[in-house]
Amino acid sequence: MYYIILSILFPVLSGVYLLVRKEMKSRKNLLWTMGVFLVITAALVVLVLCTPQEGLMTLFNLTERLPILFKVDEVSVVFSVMAVVIFLCAGFFSFEYMKHEEKEKRYYGFYLIVLGILLALCFAGNLITFYLFFEMLTLASMPLVLHSGSREAIMAGLKYLFYSLSGAYMALFGLYFVETYGNTLTFSPGGVISTQAAAEHGAILLGIAFAMLIGFGVKAGMFPMHAWLPAAHPVAPAPASAVLSAVIVKAGVLAIVRVVYYIFGASFLRGTWVQKAWMVLTLITILMGSMLAYREPVLKKRLAYSTISQVSYILFGLSLMNRDALTGSFLHVLCHGFIKAALFLSAGAIIYRTGKTRVEQLRGIGKEMPVLMWCYTILSLGLIGIPPMCGFVSKWYLAEGALSCGIAGFNWIGPVILLLSALLTAGYLLPITLQGFFPGADYDYGALKKKEPSWLMTVPVLVLTVLSVVIGLFPGGLIQYLLQMIEKIL
Repeated sequence: MYYIILSILFPVLSGVYLLVRKEMKSRKNLLWTMGVFLVITAALVVLVLCTPQEGLMTLFNLTERLPILFKVDEVSVVFSVMAVVIFLCAGFFSFEYMKHEEKEKRYYGFYLIVLGILLALCFAGNLITFYLFFEMLTLASMPLVLHSGSREAIMAGLKYLFYSLSGAYMALFGLYFVETYGNTLTFSPGGVISTQAAAEHGAILLGIAFAMLIGFGVKAGMFPMHAWLPAAHPVAPAPASAVLSAVIVKAGVLAIVRVVYYIFGASFLRGTWVQKAWMVLTLITILMGSMLAYREPVLKKRLAYSTISQVSYILFGLSLMNRDALTGSFLHVLCHGFIKAALFLSAGAIIYRTGKTRVEQLRGIGKEMPVLMWCYTILSLGLIGIPPMCGFVSKWYLAEGALSCGIAGFNWIGPVILLLSALLTAGYLLPITLQGFFPGADYDYGALKKKEPSWLMTVPVLVLTVLSVVIGLFPGGLIQYLLQMIEKIL
């Protein structure tokens, strides 16, 4: 069980070491040190997941009734694997990308601390432990947004801080009531609200559940608390944008999974106004995010709006509270994570090699960077949901879950909005491919120069692209694993 603590403490202490240490003799030493720290952290997580874990591990007690607990379960496995893979890929990508950024050591220090805190969230065993690290995540990830020090970055960082803290306080308000009316704060499949508490205080508890959904939904970019995301993600360095958009927003998803299925319980919320209001908010977010992405001319900001939409696919599936929808949601956690991380890294490589940040400037980019743009195209097809990519499998299950949800209106409007969003996704991703590979007869082919990024940038994108394809081609084993988990929480 102590491997859990080691997997959390090692990246955090490694990050602190980089922050307090004086400048290293050479950049090469810094990169080797950072690479070793990342690989050791990944190895520790693998050790945690491969070692049989039984029961809860108490680190210490805040009070007699508030222990800091850790535990590994199926949800921990899904989110921790996604986090480690993406942090490894984005970390090695940054070895090249961060050449043109200042204060690399500071960046890598906070990068490692954020990874450690995310692992603590994955392995948290109760709500108070989760909440403490959830707050820490905001504070530790804010320097990644502020890294450039520009006025735009500072304003985006402040916006991120304001929204995140506002959401966290709503969740804290709910935590007080859960501690009062629940049997325990320890995460338990099916929930911890007793039948007696549900009967006597049902109305209050429903209101509290909705407040916590909105509060934790801030980190996931759910309407109406989504505005921080398109401001914060584009101003960060590209590898930081990748982990912000692919992993850190999933902290909000993980929080909602824990609150709905491990604290309140699906049986308590199913069929209530909370479920229906939550479904409405997720569908609004899906459509709104896609429409804003379609209209956005700045590439990284377009991808940020896309994240708002795609993460709410996951939340919509969670709100349906049936087996197919949950299967689609957890599949999309991985699919969106790998695809969106790779798309942000692709955008970073384009910016690094060409300096181009706007979509209209990317005409002919496929001729200049063919390998990268083929990866971009395959990833785009996955995000749209074209078979046999992983996005098709996850969205298939989401649509099946919506059709069989049994809630009048939502059983048809849900699939319709998913389809409209897929069409809009094609509309804002594929034109970059078409104009990139087919720039037209008036394109100056004589001025064409190959600008393919180095292997340090290309390999991480290739790895994430291959993972997204493999999950789409061979989803059977993963789906069986998810179904075993879903049976427990339903």
